[in-house]
Amino acid sequence: MTAFKSPAIAVSPIAGDVAQGLSAHPRRLPPKLFYDAAGSDLFEQITETPEYYLTRTERSIFKERAGEIVRQAGSNLTLVELGAGSASKTRTLIEALRRRQLRLHFYPVDVSPAALRDAVAGLNGDYPGMQVSPILADYSHHLPNLKSLPGRKLVLFIGSTIGNFEPEEAAEFLRRLRVSLDSEDALLLGFDLAKDERVLHAAYNDASGVTAAFNKNVLVRINRELGGNFDLSAFAHVAFWNQKMSRVEMHLESLRDQTVVVADLARSFRFAKGERIHTENSYKFTRASIANLLRQSGLQLEASWTDSNGWFCEVLARV
Repeated sequence: MTAFKSPAIAVSPIAGDVAQGLSAHPRRLPPKLFYDAAGSDLFEQITETPEYYLTRTERSIFKERAGEIVRQAGSNLTLVELGAGSASKTRTLIEALRRRQLRLHFYPVDVSPAALRDAVAGLNGDYPGMQVSPILADYSHHLPNLKSLPGRKLVLFIGSTIGNFEPEEAAEFLRRLRVSLDSEDALLLGFDLAKDERVLHAAYNDASGVTAAFNKNVLVRINRELGGNFDLSAFAHVAFWNQKMSRVEMHLESLRDQTVVVADLARSFRFAKGERIHTENSYKFTRASIANLLRQSGLQLEASWTDSNGWFCEVLARV
């Protein structure tokens, strides 16, 4: 049975993130707070909604191009995935790697213990003989020491998770990631490309309301873990395309004047009607902005793959 590793540095406590974010002007909460057990499950549901093209489109690229991708990455690879979640999309790459090498060691890295447990259980059951060593870590702040992992590595940062960083933060994160890798290692990055506003709006405002529940789950978590008294019916899910910034923004908007108490912080927070808590940005990219980000990060673009619609792009980069 695979043992869970402890992160080198503890994940930042939710209390600190919540106190800082709700005290800020404008108010904000970091996206990592979405991913408790319930939030991880809701995100998996989002990926199955008809409006959410991202997972389906990226999976189609892997289905068609996995063999090319792993050949380009190299031989005898150790696989690492940052923000692995359930690792559902990763299976196609795992299968392509297993066709090329006898042994495979996979290190899924995630902030959610529940997601890692699900990933390990599923992978161990479906791929006997593959060694899976999960790493619980908030990789956005405390990147694991990847150089300490054995072998030549293929590091995955897929799902356009890079789009959740501010542009300067994305470049800094990739610089730190580059420093953590050896010269023979490869990095596969997934980028969601800018596209028709109607497609983007629908993806973050699904008709079944799963994304709204996912967004509000951060309030559920504050209530449960910090003794908050947020009334979910008093906040609305708001998501829209900001063309000037090339990003989809997600917010929670107060529907009335109200005061919320968070007992474990010994704090109360006054919200005016219409005031928003900014919970997530999802930046969308162009070929030019991808090339510029890699250049700023000191990474070399080696190969790329897109779907037939030109909606999503996988990039293989080297140190």
